[in-house]
Amino acid sequence: MGSKLPAIYKRLQKRFGPQKWWPGETPFEVAVGAILTQNTNWGNVEKAINNLKKAGKLNPRDMHAMPEAKLASFIRPSGYYNIKARRLKNFLDLLVGSYGERKKKMKKEPFESVRKKLLGVNGIGPETADSIILYALDKPVFVIDAYTKRILSRHNIMRHDASYHEFQGLFHAGLKEDVRLFNEYHALIVTLAKEYCRTKPLCDGCPLEGV
Repeated sequence: MGSKLPAIYKRLQKRFGPQKWWPGETPFEVAVGAILTQNTNWGNVEKAINNLKKAGKLNPRDMHAMPEAKLASFIRPSGYYNIKARRLKNFLDLLVGSYGERKKKMKKEPFESVRKKLLGVNGIGPETADSIILYALDKPVFVIDAYTKRILSRHNIMRHDASYHEFQGLFHAGLKEDVRLFNEYHALIVTLAKEYCRTKPLCDGCPLEGV
């Protein structure tokens, strides 16, 4: 079934054009956004990040030193702000403790090693870890989310109850491992899910009709 993936990509690219994800001015901002976007929409994440920017606090050193309650007040628009403040603190403990705040040092570390460390952070699961690895560290890993599972299962490419690892393995086996390709493909899947493959699907005119 992985053989269908290149054709699906071409259809989506033709319909929607380049997506140029992920929103963020720096790798650190991307990583923060990946944690804050859990269980909320991107508009709320932007508000939270802008709060930190306006206060001049969107950097590892200040956020790591900041009391957790203070950090929670900045990110309140993202929802579940107390939980997310703790998750950000856990991530910052890793970034500061293992890498001395240096994202370049994290980026140079082998993929399997850095992924294992991220997954060891309380509150960071596979989707968040892989979003950080792909979008902030520029390493080729395909991010699997609910939209991906919905679209592939509706087209009988993969069972909806298949594991994260199984979905990811399909993409890694069916595509060339390339950061830009994985970035664009995931973004195109999100766009398709929002415009056509919704909870109540709009199948007429969908670019994947006939797949």
